[in-house]
Amino acid sequence: MTTQIERGLALLEHLAGHPEGAALSDIATAMAMPLSAAHRLLSELIRSGYVRQLRNQGDYGLTIKLVALGLAYLGTSGVVDVAQPALDRLAQESGELVRLAIIDGEDLVFVAKAQGATRGLRYDPDMGLSVRLSCSSAGHAWLSTFDDEEALRRVARQGFGAAKDYGPNAPTTVKALLAYVHAARKRGYATISEVFAPAMAAMAAPVLVRGAAIGVVTIAGPSVRLTEARMKRLGGALTETAREIASLSAASSLFRRGEAARGG
Repeated sequence: MTTQIERGLALLEHLAGHPEGAALSDIATAMAMPLSAAHRLLSELIRSGYVRQLRNQGDYGLTIKLVALGLAYLGTSGVVDVAQPALDRLAQESGELVRLAIIDGEDLVFVAKAQGATRGLRYDPDMGLSVRLSCSSAGHAWLSTFDDEEALRRVARQGFGAAKDYGPNAPTTVKALLAYVHAARKRGYATISEVFAPAMAAMAAPVLVRGAAIGVVTIAGPSVRLTEARMKRLGGALTETAREIASLSAASSLFRRGEAARGG
């Protein structure tokens, strides 16, 4: 049975995907809730300071309180202080968006970034969201650190992404997914093109401590710039950045906690 807390968290996650706000009727439909129940839940979240009613047609949106909590948590964890210089250097060298995702239980969540693109198209998707393992370079890089059985178990828990929500090359079968994972395992880093999104490419390397992944470093950008040949040239810099962050990870309580949870 879904609890009120679970419904409230699901509603916050839904609003996080609608920065322009969402109407009560749309929220109720998306949450499979009666209008009255959705309104009561929104009223509680407004009272707690996490949601506000926007001026345009009474839509509802998030306040910055949730963001502030997340930033405060990351700030005290030390993860950004540890990783940011290395991310900045890789962004400057690649000229693309560089991000760090950390492992949180069975999820992979982006927590830090550096933007290397100074002109033209800049790729910068939402931060703080759980990564879709089957359709992302970060997911493929992490999955490559497990055997096939464990990798598929983790994907099965989350599910394959709907084809309409991702790029034309997104894997939708076990065979297609394992081809990406096996290539990443052999290469030492994952590469994708038009998988997470049309016309976009990305590459990712796991941050390994004593053979276990504690995070993933990614480079992402338009596929016209981040070609297969260019990703191959950047492979060494990417894996070196992952190794540098791994060597510094003991300075971050968030990294240490993740390692302890895995019995490290």
